[in-house]
Amino acid sequence: MSSKKLPKTIKTQSGKRARHRPTEVVDVDYLKWLLAKLLEIPSPTGYTDEAVRFCSNELDRIGVEYELTRRGAIRAKLEGTARKPARALIAHVDTLGAQVRELKSNGRLAIVPVGHWSSRFAEGARCTVLTRRGSYRGTILPLKASGHTFGPEIDEQPVRWDQVELRVDIDAQRAEDLIAHDIAIGDHIAIDPQPEMLDNGYINSRHLDDKAGVAAMFAALKALSLAPAGIPVDTYFLISIAEEVGVGASALLHGNIASLVTIDNGTTAPGQNSAERGVTIAMADSAGPFDYHLTNKLIDLCERYGVDYQRDVFRHYRCDSASAIEAGNDIRTALITFGIDASHGYERIHQDALSSVSQLVMHYVQSEVEIGRDAHTLGSLKGFTSQPVEPAEEA
Repeated sequence: MSSKKLPKTIKTQSGKRARHRPTEVVDVDYLKWLLAKLLEIPSPTGYTDEAVRFCSNELDRIGVEYELTRRGAIRAKLEGTARKPARALIAHVDTLGAQVRELKSNGRLAIVPVGHWSSRFAEGARCTVLTRRGSYRGTILPLKASGHTFGPEIDEQPVRWDQVELRVDIDAQRAEDLIAHDIAIGDHIAIDPQPEMLDNGYINSRHLDDKAGVAAMFAALKALSLAPAGIPVDTYFLISIAEEVGVGASALLHGNIASLVTIDNGTTAPGQNSAERGVTIAMADSAGPFDYHLTNKLIDLCERYGVDYQRDVFRHYRCDSASAIEAGNDIRTALITFGIDASHGYERIHQDALSSVSQLVMHYVQSEVEIGRDAHTLGSLKGFTSQPVEPAEEA
């Protein structure tokens, strides 16, 4: 049950200050540096090893213990005063991409998307074809790419993946030329991010979903690892590698973890309430409502500590929380997001939102456990939560 009780780490109405002030200062320069580094590393789903290596090396550098799953998902841990009910936060380092579907007779490549994104945003993208023998640069083009050749027909093509092809920057006039360069069906294709960070705080790039979330998590984790205040309970910082295909968190959790807060993008668009400033707290996505008590705890923390926030519902969206539940984990889930414009396209965010997400993460990790019963997978009604059903009082 969401509690209004003040945590021990802030100044109370009596004026007495607790032993530790909450860690809440975000190193924005570090956050942006880490984001820039992550964007430099190609990591479409299925080709994430180098991004995993980078994240692991950074955890070593800031002194946070971690372990890897067989395929490379990361479980970092900050030890708390108690072992359970453990908490977890998750962001994903895999991105959208593509794969080679066919070696075409004209020396170009037919492709299929990895993750759900429109071929409209693929047109004109520079990219890298990642083969078993090395990489090649190229450009994704519509089948009718030249106005000088096709005239108005270039504006009449359908928007579909079978209406684009990849022109590799090699001398290839036929399929055999591609084979000679060891290009093969199924090779991964990484799309250039083309990042630009402006002095006014705006950041434009592909793949901000969810490398910006990973960067926000690292900024919070770095500050918490240096904090003198204790953490109430073991807290895991998870980095998944297959969120874009829907299975990211399915193999990262264990019995002690009772709650999972996903960090991902929130869509700023007509009909949505997300914003490019502050934290957007999701109340539901296409997989259904998030946990009432965990979500309201996050709202309480925003209001208590002055973190700007708004609420939203995402109808055409799912995140790592869904894969965690679908894998059979009986855990509470929530989703906190940074507002992103043109999601799964050429995206834009503002550093204020990333900073706000990091602040909320730090407050959450340092907050006291309110539902002690969550330490046990099964139990009686004793300690079970309740939800308000009485008529609201008039303001």
